Amino acid sequence: MKDDKGAQASQDDPGGTPIDKKDDDGQDGQDGRNEGSRKVIYAAVLSNLGIAVAKFVVAAITGSAAMLAEGIHSAVDTGNEFLLMIGQRKSAKPPDPKHPFGYGKELYFWALLVALSVFSLGGGLSIYHGVSAILEPEPLEDPMWNFIVLGVSALFEGYSWNVSRKELNKHRKPDATLWQAMRASKDATVFTVFIEDSAALIGLGLAAAGITLGYVFDNPYCDPAASILIGLLLVGAAFTLARETGNLLVGESMGADATGRIRKIFQDDPSIQCVDRLMSMQMGPDEVLLTAAVQFNRGMRIDEVETAIERLQNAVAAAFPTVRHIYFESGALRSAMR
Repeated sequence: MKDDKGAQASQDDPGGTPIDKKDDDGQDGQDGRNEGSRKVIYAAVLSNLGIAVAKFVVAAITGSAAMLAEGIHSAVDTGNEFLLMIGQRKSAKPPDPKHPFGYGKELYFWALLVALSVFSLGGGLSIYHGVSAILEPEPLEDPMWNFIVLGVSALFEGYSWNVSRKELNKHRKPDATLWQAMRASKDATVFTVFIEDSAALIGLGLAAAGITLGYVFDNPYCDPAASILIGLLLVGAAFTLARETGNLLVGESMGADATGRIRKIFQDDPSIQCVDRLMSMQMGPDEVLLTAAVQFNRGMRIDEVETAIERLQNAVAAAFPTVRHIYFESGALRSAMR
């Protein structure tokens, strides 16, 4: 237990290093999630790298501004996946005296860099090239190669998108939409790739529309206009990513539904008189810190309080293996032992 600022009932050893009381279940769940996240990243890297090379080659041959914007988009996405790999590796570092709660939020920091990359490199350069092409339009060559690359790109992007979709569906509530599942996800790796791939598929549609309209109407401005729209699309995707990762980085809770279920666990325990306040913070995709302001029944002995705390932490860990640390405010213990 802690000092007068709070009473700890977490899974900590005497040296202060967090230890998961649900090592087997929690570690299995974490390993499974990490494996799924790695699969999402690898699928995205392989897809985007090949697509980027093909788009740049065809853009050089045909002079399509929209295809060049799409090539930039895929190249930026490829670099972003490597940033996510760095974040995932750094977030897996064990706790140390300087970071007693571990490095889980490292992933959110690197995901935020991805959002900035999408905004500046993806969106900014696409808009720039589109505006430049409008000011100095060039006649398009035969668009056949553009359509071939766009079609192949759609297949690869669709595969990568489907991998991230399946990973989101593993933690999706039955009545939730895919968008709601993405907003609720705490794994920045998965929802970042999902947002990027969703933007990529829409961007491919915009590029195809711009190239087609320009060719059909012999209008050199349709293709650059599509490039600008792709840039604006990427700016929107970047803001969405920044919002999601920013919330997690500054300390987002585990969610109202999960908190309500934990409150029910506390309220159903015979040693708890009432639950005043529960606060949680997401420390990483698989780690949550929980603080509880509760009132134990008056007159309980110290050994009874300790037994109740252990029972509560086991019940919470069974329902939510990601809750690795539980802290009880000291006022609850003082009131119980009066």
